[in-house]
Amino acid sequence: MVRRTKAEAMETRTHILDAAEQVFHRKGVLSASLHDIACEAGVTRGAIYWHFKNKHDVFVAMADRRRLPFEALAQRAEADDEADPMGRLREFMVYLLQQVAQDPSQRRVFEIIFQKCEFSDENRDLLLRQRDACRDASDGLETTFRNAIAKGQLPAGLNIGRAVTLLHSLLNGVIMYWLLDPSVFDLADAAPDYVDTFLFSLQRSPSLVVGEGSV
Repeated sequence: MVRRTKAEAMETRTHILDAAEQVFHRKGVLSASLHDIACEAGVTRGAIYWHFKNKHDVFVAMADRRRLPFEALAQRAEADDEADPMGRLREFMVYLLQQVAQDPSQRRVFEIIFQKCEFSDENRDLLLRQRDACRDASDGLETTFRNAIAKGQLPAGLNIGRAVTLLHSLLNGVIMYWLLDPSVFDLADAAPDYVDTFLFSLQRSPSLVVGEGSV
């Protein structure tokens, strides 16, 4: 009986997050309310408060459950014993772009983050959350680049700070541009070529590869 109750609770939690994804996408994070989410999910606000403290917690949980598969791939590239960190990084980046293009739920979450999440004073916690997520991702990329340098996959003179900034900007820029008008190009099909171009720049761009040993 206890197991069934836990299973039902997890099912309700998942249902709430599915509803939140729809409501945030339709109304925007700032305009959406817990009442809206409860109505969409067909539950009471009390059911939401059983699982989450507030709307911010709902948003974070909604975003995190779509981020976890990406983090698992990224962590493989960061592992010290990974023989091919750049290969794992390429795998992660291609998967990310293709999931945005092919998975409707993943696309909605990115549209919410890039287009429907107003970083006002009321949503300051969400802004701080996004900053923390970006910093965590940057730390992971730095580790991957250092591993790749140690294994001879990247130049020893790579300016790691600039490389991390460039890769974030290129990846996010492609996603944001495609989300504005998906008819412009086939993101899923072009993803490998874009990623290969990004990674090639890490080895050849004079603005990234500087004096020996400079990072």
